[in-house]
Amino acid sequence: MKMRTLGRTGIKVSPYCLGAMMFGAWGNTDHDDSIRIIHKALDAGINFVDTADVYAQGESEEIVGKALRQLPPTRRDDVVLATKVHGGMGDDPNRAGNSRRWIVTEVENSLRRLQTDHLDLYQIHRPDSSVDVEETLSALTDLIRSGKVRAVGSSTFPASDIVEAQWVAERRGYERFRTEQPPYSIVNRGIEREVLPTCERYGMGTLVWSPLAMGLLTGRYRKGQETDSARMKFAPGRLTHERKLDVVEELLPLAEKAGISLTHMAMAFATAHPGVTSAIVGPRTSAHLDDLIAGAETTLDDEILDRIDEIVPPGTDVDPGDVSYAPPAIEQASLRRRPAGERAAA
Repeated sequence: MKMRTLGRTGIKVSPYCLGAMMFGAWGNTDHDDSIRIIHKALDAGINFVDTADVYAQGESEEIVGKALRQLPPTRRDDVVLATKVHGGMGDDPNRAGNSRRWIVTEVENSLRRLQTDHLDLYQIHRPDSSVDVEETLSALTDLIRSGKVRAVGSSTFPASDIVEAQWVAERRGYERFRTEQPPYSIVNRGIEREVLPTCERYGMGTLVWSPLAMGLLTGRYRKGQETDSARMKFAPGRLTHERKLDVVEELLPLAEKAGISLTHMAMAFATAHPGVTSAIVGPRTSAHLDDLIAGAETTLDDEILDRIDEIVPPGTDVDPGDVSYAPPAIEQASLRRRPAGERAAA
């Protein structure tokens, strides 16, 4: 695979990044098989591996750690390793979020599970409105200066939060987010409107997740058909949304006419945008990985891309409610309504 530079970090990464979310209790529970998949991906030319502490409550990190430990030392050094922090890791409310207290604690846990002394990329998995971003960046800066982390990034941040973090880093002299990890696929193009232009403006690398739209763009999910899938338990509504299924029916003949599978067309679309560095692939089985690797050389001409634009206009999400992060005021009515007494007085 032809390597790309991850933003302005100077780190060279493959256009496909191996996502480890499906390794462990959330997907493939066979550790040895998961390790074989990781090794196969590395043998195929993927040098970028992304996981998170919250995936199967640390089990995914443990599997990745065992897989990398089995490599010769020089081979291990060639792997660009990324993980994330934010999600809850227990019942204690302080074992989650973006506070300094949790970050400096959890990075040690991730390093232990991954059996390494440093991370190439440490990402904040989601925004946290209860924490000043200055607090978060100061903790991440200390991790970089201590040598435990090489670069830091965000994941699924709105463009406004990305800009604020950049400004705070500049004003305070902190290390800034060098990457963003947003959702992106043919049916989820919302980031083309603000997030991708913002990342390009600040020289941030982007590793986009769910380029296959939780498996929807494999063609396995069709209108009027029942499908049992490990993905269904995570977001069943995303895989049964009527308009998205209609889009699949329009995309399938386009891929067939081009002589490629829908999966390969979807992956080629995600990596074609100049603002995208890598697209995260999340295979659960070796067969899934084989299929993805087989399409790594696929490119789309302007005619196909123009037709995709007609089916799903640039900068739009087929399902407007298909978002992975919403500001607290969107989810909590009390945050967008004055107290009844104040409303009556007004």
